[in-house]
Amino acid sequence: MGASIRDVADAAGVSPTTVSHVLSGNRPVSPALTARVKAAMLQLGYAPMRSARNLALGRTQLIGLLVPDISNAFFAELTKGVERVASGQEYNVVIGNTGFDRDRGLMHLEMIRSRAVDGVIYSAGSPFTDSEIARAIGGLPLVLVDEEVPGSTAPILVSDNRDGGRLAAEHLLALGHHNALLLTATANLLSSQHRIEGFLGAWQRVSGSSATTADGGFTADGGQAATRAHIDQFLDGTRTAIFAANDEMALGALRELRAHGLAVPGQVSVMGFDDIPSARNTVPGLTTVHQDVAALGERAASVLMTILSTGERPAESRVTLPVQLVVRESTGVANQRADDAAPDQDAPPDRAGSTSSRARARITEGVVHA
Repeated sequence: MGASIRDVADAAGVSPTTVSHVLSGNRPVSPALTARVKAAMLQLGYAPMRSARNLALGRTQLIGLLVPDISNAFFAELTKGVERVASGQEYNVVIGNTGFDRDRGLMHLEMIRSRAVDGVIYSAGSPFTDSEIARAIGGLPLVLVDEEVPGSTAPILVSDNRDGGRLAAEHLLALGHHNALLLTATANLLSSQHRIEGFLGAWQRVSGSSATTADGGFTADGGQAATRAHIDQFLDGTRTAIFAANDEMALGALRELRAHGLAVPGQVSVMGFDDIPSARNTVPGLTTVHQDVAALGERAASVLMTILSTGERPAESRVTLPVQLVVRESTGVANQRADDAAPDQDAPPDRAGSTSSRARARITEGVVHA
């Protein structure tokens, strides 16, 4: 049997209570006594039970994370970032998957609190008010990431969504596109709204430009269905570009265009937002707006860890991370002849049907900084 707290106390010549105070850190103990206790622990090979220490501190070493769709590559990467930092601080993560459903989101918030978590990271995007979330989590420390909650004063970490929308619009305009379909999500997702607002702010400054929005539900199937509803305009050439507020919808759009024999980018250019792994692996490679999803998760977890360890909120309550344009093969000059757009069978697969040399004179391939 291993050494007990009493064994350590006897070896150090102190009371068991003093040993408990050294272990928990919740009462001041002189440096001399602390050194004696630690020396006795080392000598006896004493390993304090974490559960007992956490109980003394009133902690569970659990944090809750709410996301709308854990199967979505964006939220999977966000979750990995949170878990990397949390595990480094010896915390475990309890994940709630809301499915973009308001009632399910509230249920998960209450369930997470019932698991006795120490704090919550919220990225679910459901239309909750600050007071609803506060009631659901019972005053636990809260950090928002990716999605805003109107009226909330909780620390929040977001990407510069409006600037990302601007970058997308300016890229398509530079290629000569003036009639675009915008794939967005439900009004519950402010991130999607801000991306579309940023896009339209730049797009509408150009005379003759036109854009139509369609709800793609933030899923590949939704993006495909929304594109199908407007497919005639792509077939007759009156619409030449698609900007999707996330990569999943853009990949769905590519699938629908391919099903109708439309060349990308020769007849239709397609852009996304996020830069998930599938954006790099699809053919043609997806032009998109890159956001550092892992960093969002890591920094959100770091903020929550700081609150839990110090009891104080960070001085900077809002952190906005920059985004970058990533140019791949899914965007090209508008109104190319269909036969010009046909892939060169002798060209490498990732170059076939890619952006013309005239466009490349204006756009650096790869990552373009705003």
